[in-house]
Amino acid sequence: MIPASKNDPTKAVRAEDAFDVAAAHVWLRNQLPDLSGPPPTVTQFPGGASNLTYLLNYGNRNLILRRPPVGTKARSAHDMVREFTIQQRLRPAFPQVPQMLALCTDSEIVGSDFYVMERVPGIILRRDPPADVELAPTATRRLSEQTVDTLVRLHQVDVDSAGLAELGKGPGYVARQIAGWSGRYRTARTDNVPDFETVMTWLDRNQPADMGACLIHGDYRLDNLVLDSTSLDIVALLDWELATVGDPMMDLGNTMAYWVQADDDAGMQLARRQPSNLPGMLTRSEFVDRYCNAMGLSPDRWVFYEIYGLFRLAVIVQQIYYRYHLGQTSNPMFAEFWRLCDYLEQRCRGLLPGS
Repeated sequence: MIPASKNDPTKAVRAEDAFDVAAAHVWLRNQLPDLSGPPPTVTQFPGGASNLTYLLNYGNRNLILRRPPVGTKARSAHDMVREFTIQQRLRPAFPQVPQMLALCTDSEIVGSDFYVMERVPGIILRRDPPADVELAPTATRRLSEQTVDTLVRLHQVDVDSAGLAELGKGPGYVARQIAGWSGRYRTARTDNVPDFETVMTWLDRNQPADMGACLIHGDYRLDNLVLDSTSLDIVALLDWELATVGDPMMDLGNTMAYWVQADDDAGMQLARRQPSNLPGMLTRSEFVDRYCNAMGLSPDRWVFYEIYGLFRLAVIVQQIYYRYHLGQTSNPMFAEFWRLCDYLEQRCRGLLPGS
C-alpha cells in the first residue's frame, strides 16, 4: 500500500519563472468568492520542460496554476485559452480531466495568460518510484494495462458531442505532422546536432493514409497520469497543451517514444523519464497490440509510427535546447539535451527498413 500523502514534490520557484503572487491572488479571489485567507505559498513543479506549473498552497486548499514559459508567445503549444477550453469541455465525457476553475487573459497580472485548476491528489510516477514505494510485477502489469485502456477511452470520445470538433483540420493529419515537425526541426537545429534529413525524407515518402480522427493527447505518458494513492487506479490525466483532433496511431507513436522497456540499450535507459522498465510492465509490442485490438486498428505499419514518435520527440528536445542555446532559459537540465537529440537520430536511422 502507498501512503495517501505520497504526492508529487515541488521546489522553490526558479528566479526566471517567478511571478507576482499578490496580483494573482487578488485576481483569483475575484473569480473564486469562496477562496479565503492571505496569498498562497507558491512552489513549482520541476518536471515539465514546456508550460510552467505551480502549486498554490492555501493551507486548506491546493490549486494548480499553469502559464507559458517566459519569452514565448501564444503558439498552440503554449496557448492557455486553448488548453483551458479543451479540458473544460472534455471533462463531462472524460472524467480524468482535472476541474478547471478560472482563466486569465490579462497579461498585466503575471505577464502572460494563465489558468487555475483544482489539484488532483495522488501519485505521479517520475523516472523511478519513490524508495519506499514497492511496485510488484502484478501491480505494474495492471497499471500498464490500465494505461492502454485509458488511452483507448480517450480516443473513443465523441469529439462532436464534446464540442471539440473545431480542433480538427480535416484529412491530411499525417502529412501535416510530418511537414510541420520537419520544418520545426530545421528551424531549431544547432550546429552540434545531426540534420535528420535521411529520417525526414523517409517519413515524407512512406506516409500511410490517416487511420481516422479522434481527440489525441499528444503527450500521453506515465508521468502525466495521477494515480490513486492506494489502488494505483488512474484518476487524472494532466498536461493537455498538445491535445488536438488527429490520427490515433500517431498519438500511439508519441506515447511509445517515451516507453523505455527493460531490455532497451543504454541510450534509451538514459533518456527514460518514467518507470516503464519495471518488471511486469507491458513491452512496447504488448502495449501496441492491446491498443490496436481494442481500437480495431492494424499494427502492420507500426515502424512508421515508431520512427515518427522518436523523431517528434527529438524535435521537442531540440526546440527546448534551442531556447537554452539562445539564452531564453538558464535551466541547467536543458544544457545536455542536444546529446539526446543526437541519440534519437541514431535510433531512428537504426529502425529504417533495410538499415
